[in-house]
Amino acid sequence: MTILEGRRLSRTYRLGSVRVPALDNVDIKIDRGEFVVLQGPSGSGKTTLINLLGLLDRADKGEVLLEGRPVSGMDEDQRADARRDLFGFVFQSFNLIPVLTALENVEYPMTLKGLPRKTMRRRAYEVLSRVGLSGKQGVRPDLLSGGERQRVALARAIVNDPQVVVADEPTANLDSQTADGILDLMRELRDDREVAFVVATHDPRVVARGQRVVTLHDGRTLGKP
Repeated sequence: MTILEGRRLSRTYRLGSVRVPALDNVDIKIDRGEFVVLQGPSGSGKTTLINLLGLLDRADKGEVLLEGRPVSGMDEDQRADARRDLFGFVFQSFNLIPVLTALENVEYPMTLKGLPRKTMRRRAYEVLSRVGLSGKQGVRPDLLSGGERQRVALARAIVNDPQVVVADEPTANLDSQTADGILDLMRELRDDREVAFVVATHDPRVVARGQRVVTLHDGRTLGKP
């Protein structure tokens, strides 16, 4: 079942008076529980595409469909609700809140849903244990290793049981052993929860793990997306 789809997506940015095309009529479908890797050189459109698919940005042309429904008619509050309820996000720079502990960082998305305090605490402990961070709940990000911070970010991304996790260069700052551990976790979560992963990367280790690989070049897909 297709959970997320982009149809003829185009996006152009302005640098001063210059228009820079980032995506040009890109089509892509993501099925439930699928692990899709977006690869391509810098400037190929990978980050732009996942920002559009994750409702972090809007296309100039084309349409994103979420569970078969177009999102173009959503207002900003509706888009925010969809991001909160249906998506998880993992970023290259982790994007953890430095003054919060690992546990509090994982709880944060649940506060946006207004869940009871006891429920948030229980779920956060469970998910941190799932990603191998039992005993690190009270530690702040600056005292964690890069791999541990990325595990916290992954726990935060899945704590609300999303349908899709969007990840931008999730292994870029990690050594080979740590990166392999993060990728193993992603595949296990996909298998256990039928979460779809859309991962933008330069990393050949990630490409090798992809269930399906989509190559972008100059804002277009090469071959069948």
